[in-house]
Amino acid sequence: MMNFVCAGAEAAGVLSRVIAVHCDLGRMEWKGTKELAKKHCRHFGIPIRIVRRENGDLLQQVRARGMWPDSRNRYCTSDQKRDQVKKLITALTSSFIKANFSGTADRPVRILNCLGFRAEESAARAKKEIYQVNRRVTNGKRIVFDWLPIHAWKVTDVWASIKASRVSYHHAYDLGMPRLSCCFCIFASSPALMIAGKHNPELLSEYVEVEKAIGHTFRHGFSIASIKARLDAGEQAPASASSWAM
Repeated sequence: MMNFVCAGAEAAGVLSRVIAVHCDLGRMEWKGTKELAKKHCRHFGIPIRIVRRENGDLLQQVRARGMWPDSRNRYCTSDQKRDQVKKLITALTSSFIKANFSGTADRPVRILNCLGFRAEESAARAKKEIYQVNRRVTNGKRIVFDWLPIHAWKVTDVWASIKASRVSYHHAYDLGMPRLSCCFCIFASSPALMIAGKHNPELLSEYVEVEKAIGHTFRHGFSIASIKARLDAGEQAPASASSWAM
């Protein structure tokens, strides 16, 4: 998506207006993810803003709430990502108004929020509008438009773009992971969790400890401890795993 958006912005002479944002999930994300995001931004010549929830990471949040997120309560996304991006949008709006309108704008600032969701990823994402006003973030000072520029792309299109742009990708894909999400995503398949557990054993142990402490399984009817037990018993992680719906 960054390749596509930056190419279009450069052609229109507005690349200087593009800013990337990375939601830093700390130990929850695959090691090197933040560094790779910075490398991508250097490649395309755009600045990056790193945002992070100040009141603790996901495991701390799970422990405090006493339950894991699920499809109906995806606070992992809302609290760790979406709300942090909203704070950045607020800060960028204020900075823009101050720099260009001496503190008071004569019209709302317009912000284009680009997201890499693709229809192929899930039935829910297939139904998403490609372009719409984000009414949750829009207010009297700004109008925020959500745009899904690669919504129609297939995964083969994504990899073709990556190879054509010559940007590096995360090594987790070579390990067999189909997505670069949290190491242990609540939506991930068992094969993907096995791969993640093999390469992140210490973090897996932390997940198991939290699951035991709160008395609530990682998913309904599924314990993350079962993944650790299988690996401890000598079961080999698969060479690859299928993707999962988000």
